[in-house]
Parts: sequence; structure tokens; C-alpha cells
Amino acid sequence: MEWMQGLVLLTLSAGISPLRPSPCEGISCPPATGKQFSVFFAALYLTSIGTGGVKSALLPFGAEQYDVDGSPEEVRRKQSFFTWFFGAINLGIFVAGTLVSWLQQNVSWALGFGISTFCLLLAAAGFLAGTPWYRVQLPAGSPLKDILRVIVASLRKRNTRLPAAAHGGLGLHEVVEDGDLQKLAHTKGLRCLDKAAVKGANDDEGPWYLCTVSEVEGVKILARMAPIWVTCVLYAASLGQMTTTFIQQGMAMDNKVFGRLKVPVASMVSVEVAFMLLWVLLHDAVIMPLARRWGPAGSAGLTQLQRMGVGRFLVILAMATAALVERRRLHSAGAGTMMGIGWQVPQFVLVAGSDVFCGIAQLEFFYGEAPASMRSICSALSFLALSLGYYVNTAVVTAVSRLRPGWLAPDLNAGHLDYYFWLWAVIGAGNLLLYMVLAARYTTKQVLHSPSSTYN
Repeated sequence: MEWMQGLVLLTLSAGISPLRPSPCEGISCPPATGKQFSVFFAALYLTSIGTGGVKSALLPFGAEQYDVDGSPEEVRRKQSFFTWFFGAINLGIFVAGTLVSWLQQNVSWALGFGISTFCLLLAAAGFLAGTPWYRVQLPAGSPLKDILRVIVASLRKRNTRLPAAAHGGLGLHEVVEDGDLQKLAHTKGLRCLDKAAVKGANDDEGPWYLCTVSEVEGVKILARMAPIWVTCVLYAASLGQMTTTFIQQGMAMDNKVFGRLKVPVASMVSVEVAFMLLWVLLHDAVIMPLARRWGPAGSAGLTQLQRMGVGRFLVILAMATAALVERRRLHSAGAGTMMGIGWQVPQFVLVAGSDVFCGIAQLEFFYGEAPASMRSICSALSFLALSLGYYVNTAVVTAVSRLRPGWLAPDLNAGHLDYYFWLWAVIGAGNLLLYMVLAARYTTKQVLHSPSSTYN
């Protein structure tokens, strides 16, 4: 609802005179009024809130439609859902960055926003039309409250000794008969949290003093995912070069292809999205089926952690390729010639492949490893990592500008953007090594019982 309200307000602010700033006269542009600013920023905030809510809820909701019996066929179908969910998002980005942006710049901003609003309305209508057939997982309590309960209970019992049989979960509290709750197996590590499930002498211990093994394991999962999530932030910062320094590099190149056709430099991002869609097809139709065929019988192919590692490796190759292209461009500029923008295609292809391998696997990982009651929160972590990656990218640019100002000179021909790309290749390599260590030590979730689904 907030998303729709935001887009409607954006359309109105661009199409209605009282809400739109007066047109510029030559180089003089009248400032927007307070009312116009208020409506515009309210629209942006509503759109941001709505986008965050929909993306974090739609992914787990869609994946729950495949939580039936855990058979290999269901696992493959769910894996395909994540692939095409990722592809659909990027297809929307491609259309918005090409057709809609062209209409906004050449016809009318109000028309562009109006088309976006109409598309969202169609999407909402299509979603509501499928309501009778959806499989709905009923919510059970507050996940944030459960996390706080485990932390508080473990702190209260910090001096309590664990029973000798606690290594296998024996002697720890668990609810036996409750078909609506997911039961998780006890795992080793983070034993300080296990104390929250130790039964005391008082049988009337409250929920803030005694937790179940499954609740404790849910918090353990979050603690184990946190370091891997940090590597996702650093990975997203590497991807940020595609919309920043890659564009700067392209602006210093000859944007003519096939002799006459001029390619807008910013459109190279849309080219990357097009390659990403091809990678999605290759990933779902070729790579994963081959991995299942060559892997152990009944396996889903490459694991989520393995695919995330492939994505992190490809982004290193992309940064190294960009550095080599920039070095060649500098030599060409020194000789008085301009390199063609087509030389950037390999680095965009590698970034697209990296994003497909890592992006899809991250969506699967944060959903699949999350406890049933925390899937929306954990699914949002993947999108949060992408957002924070841009802040990390900004911090690196600021640090490089102060410590090595010659690398990012206003005139790229007088700078060393290639050194900057090599820096990101090194950051990516360090991030990959850290990730490999964390992935090797990661303990996957073990489910003993899944909650029953209901149909509405």
C-alpha cells in the first residue's frame, strides 16, 4: 500500500502544476516551494518503505509455496523459483532503466511515473487473484521477542552448569507436542546460549527464564550467519563499481560502436542487466542441471555456499579485467587515441555472472537457513547488505581521495583508475579468503520437524 501511495504521489508531483516546480527559463530555475518539497519527499519515503516491506515479505512468501514434502523435485522447483525471482527483479530494472527512463527524459516525467504506477497496480491485482490457491504459513509469535528471550535467559543463567548430556540436546528444554512450530536439532558451539534451555529446580520458570532448544538454535543461526553477512556487504561494495567507476571509465572512451551508433555510457548498466538475464538462463538450464548430474545422487547441485563463493571469485576477475582495460586505455590516451567502449563488455559480463551466482544463492541462503519465524527478517538481510555496500563504497572512495588523490583525478587521463580497480581486486580477494574460512566452519540448520501449512 505504501509503495502504491508513493508512486501515485510521484506521478501527481510530476503531472500537476501546483505540485511541480516552475519550468526553467534559460539557465535560471525557480526553486521548489515547501509544499512541493514535502509532497516529493513524502513520495520517496513511502516508496522506500513500501519497497523494503514488499521485497522482504514477497520472497519468503513465494518460497513457502514449495515447502511441501522436502522431496528432491520440490527442492529443484524452489531453487528455480529463487532463480526466476532474481531474474524478474532484474528484468524490471532493465525495463525501468531503458524504456521508462527514455519516456521520462523525452516525453514526460509524469508518463514515466504513471506507467510504473500502472505496472504496480497490475502486479497487485495479479497477486490478489491467486489468493485462493496460496499456501500460507501462519505466524507464531514475534521473532524479535524470541531473540531477546534467549539472550536474557542465557545471561540470567550465565553461572549455570550445562548438563553432561547437553551435547546432544538431552537435558535441555523442548516442547514435544506442537505441530505448528519448527523443531531444530541441537548443534555444537555457542554453548553459552544453551544455558537458556537448561531446566532449573523451579518448574514454574517463565518464558524469560527458560527457552526451548529450537528457540536457542534460532539465535545460534543468526549468530553464525552474521559473519557471512558481513562478507556480503563487502561483496556488494565491489558491485558498486559497476554504477560508479565503470561509468567514469566509459565516459573517457569512444562510445561509438559499429562505426556510427553512439551508445550512451549510462546504458552500459542496462547492458549488464541483459547479460545477467542470459546468465540466469545459463544458470538454471545448464549449470545447475550439470551440477546435479555430476554430484551425489539426489543432491541439488552446487550448494548455496559454493555458488556464493563462485560469485565472489568472478567479481575479483571483473575488477582485474577493469584494471587491465584501464591500463590499456591510459596507454591509448597517451598515444592520442581513444579506446572503444566495447572493451568494457568483458568486465560487465563477469559482473553479471558474479551477481547471478552470488545474488541467487544469497537469497536462498538467508531464506533457507533462517528459522521459520524469522524468514522475512533474514531475507531482508540480503537486500540490506546491498544497501550498506554502497556506503562502504563511498567510504573507500573518501579514503582513497585523501590518501591517494592521484588515483581518482578529475581528468582520468591524468589519474590511475587502474590502481583503484586493483585495490578492489585485492579487497575482493581478501573477502573471498575470509568467506572461505567462514563457509568451511559454518554449521547448517538441521530441521527435526517443519510446521504444517494451511490453505486460505
